[in-house]
Amino acid sequence: MTLPAPAAILFDWDNTLVDSWGVIHHALTVTFEAMGQRPWTLEEARQRVRKSARDSFPELFGVRAEEATEIFYRTFSESHLERLTPFPGAETMLEGLVARGGLPMAVVSNKKGVLLRREAEALGWDRHFVAVVGATDAPRDKPAPDVVDLALAGSGVPAGPAVWFVGDTDIDLLCARNSGCSAILLRETPPAPGEFAEAEPHAHVADCPGLAALVARIAQPDG
Repeated sequence: MTLPAPAAILFDWDNTLVDSWGVIHHALTVTFEAMGQRPWTLEEARQRVRKSARDSFPELFGVRAEEATEIFYRTFSESHLERLTPFPGAETMLEGLVARGGLPMAVVSNKKGVLLRREAEALGWDRHFVAVVGATDAPRDKPAPDVVDLALAGSGVPAGPAVWFVGDTDIDLLCARNSGCSAILLRETPPAPGEFAEAEPHAHVADCPGLAALVARIAQPDG
């Protein structure tokens, strides 16, 4: 498929726009220890964290999922704003996309919605987005298309190939596929052969400046 010019852009949040592995790993470690389980290493967390707590914690902690969820979010909430670190070039990219005009942007994340919006507000980025959608905001979380429909509601742009879904993991690419959007993989390393067999990206960029350049190259000039 030829990548169409974007009519709207949806962004994953964690490790797409902001570096949050440190605080996520710390909260997971505290949770695993409280549950009497071996904590994941940082690399294991990077490989395994995909689904929302609503979807993943019952698999990890069984009947104690609710208790584990409370511990995780309590621990996470204690330091997430202080440790919030935007990726290089993310703010400049967002400001540049806003300056193009007529390009709605939103966030679609599996982070709990109330925490996600606090982070967007703390960075002053909430003004860039028509919606900031997190876990439990929609009936189903990523990779279900519900979150995309909620993010685009009121934007005047329907889900489809002209909506770019930008993220760093397989669940983002699956969410793009499930909602009929174009999947943009944003991470330093390009996809390995067969890595995303279920939902291959339509494009890969290494960083936020790379995404800005891709938009400029594909989108029609203003005016």
